[in-house]
Amino acid sequence: MSKRPFYELETAAYCPRKLYYQRRDTVDVPDRVVDRRELAFEYDRLLDASPTDLADLPLELSPEEFRANLERAADGDAWSQLCTPDERERLVEGKDCRGVVHKVLDRDAPVPSMVFTGAPPNQGVWEPQSVRAVAAAKALAWEHETAVDRAFVEYPAYGIVREIDLTTRRKAAYRRALRTARAIDGPPPRLRNDAKCDACEYRAECGVKTRSLRSLLG
Repeated sequence: MSKRPFYELETAAYCPRKLYYQRRDTVDVPDRVVDRRELAFEYDRLLDASPTDLADLPLELSPEEFRANLERAADGDAWSQLCTPDERERLVEGKDCRGVVHKVLDRDAPVPSMVFTGAPPNQGVWEPQSVRAVAAAKALAWEHETAVDRAFVEYPAYGIVREIDLTTRRKAAYRRALRTARAIDGPPPRLRNDAKCDACEYRAECGVKTRSLRSLLG
């Protein structure tokens, strides 16, 4: 079977129908996303930046809140590697998936760190983002022929970095997303989660006749 891109697995975990639309369209990365992602490679500078300089950046918090979050992140054991990773934006090919790992923290015992430009949950990470982080870890493990049992997730517009373990539950969510991404060849049913649908760029056209996801998965 073909290897699924990381972003497909993330979207499949979020909404299979959205993935169907994404495959149909050419999606450009917005400048806002590029600018926010770049913040993740400037932590050293941002930690020492003045409030005036921080106010000019694409942050989602006040300079004071952002700095406080970044100072907490700097207390972590992996801070120096997050600031100066061994590799950045590395394309990796796993057994079942492929994509770009934003940061590889240790080339000999690889640990991926994935950068997301939206808002973090109050605790932990969103499940679709967890799925993407697991995909990155599995692809690195496949290439290096070694176990990878943790990953980092970064929210640079908020100055927040969170470490996650690759638990059984997270791996199961990854496998579900992989099965879903492989099975889609027509529009899956609409979700009944208005919170997700409100923010979806395909909301206006999400009204075609659907087949059940159970039938897609067999």
